[in-house]
Amino acid sequence: MTMLSPADPAVPATFPAEFAAASWGQFRRAAPLVHCLTNEVVQSVTANLLLAAGASPAMVVEPQEAAQFSALADALLINLGTLNHARAESMLAAIESANRAGTPWTLDPVAVGALTYRTDFAQRLLALHPAAIRANASEILALCGHPALGRGVDSGDDSLKALPAARALAQQTGAVVAVTGRVDYVTDGQAAWAIPGSDPLLTRVVGTGCALSALVAGFCALEGRRLDQVAAACALMARAGERAAAQAAGPGSLLPQLLDEVYQLAEGAA
Repeated sequence: MTMLSPADPAVPATFPAEFAAASWGQFRRAAPLVHCLTNEVVQSVTANLLLAAGASPAMVVEPQEAAQFSALADALLINLGTLNHARAESMLAAIESANRAGTPWTLDPVAVGALTYRTDFAQRLLALHPAAIRANASEILALCGHPALGRGVDSGDDSLKALPAARALAQQTGAVVAVTGRVDYVTDGQAAWAIPGSDPLLTRVVGTGCALSALVAGFCALEGRRLDQVAAACALMARAGERAAAQAAGPGSLLPQLLDEVYQLAEGAA
């Protein structure tokens, strides 16, 4: 595995709220069709969150149909959560079709690092020109060949610690890389934004990170600088999560409140 050299570790400026709101309104008006090849555990959460933000979700998994649909969609999400050989075949077919059609696709390399099959597959996908990569700190470090403290889908590393690796990964792949945690950092390898405000309670509900990756995929379909659009997707989840956690009694009430907050923020910006 190639070791990527860290870049400038300086802490980026906070993504401006007015930029975020403008992108949320743009997303709501565009209503992108997002093809999600995502893990089976989070399909409902992902679809509902995309709908709340104003997008149209679809989850077509048969290889021939996945390829056909990716050419019709506005964006494609590749999430490795419940990866198997059949799903990998569908993913490769969808990516090939998306690249031919000019459809931007986003990689969520769930739980890479500890498991050889998914790590090797993720490395293979890095060469297929993702528009964006959304992952936690441990996953970003593992993708770059650095030691990481991941445990399954959970990150034991701080997002700022992974920012140099995220910069290097962006430079290597040409993708915008979002490394998420208590503070999210988004970089294109040169410029970068910080997005604070997320709440730890979001980690107690399955699928919020995967749903964010679907949002990132949808925002990649918008016109404008992709770095800003990916940052706006992260800002939408962070702000909605902060507001939802302030009202929720715990994980059980967080998820429906999160959907409401995403809807209200996007609707209010349209």
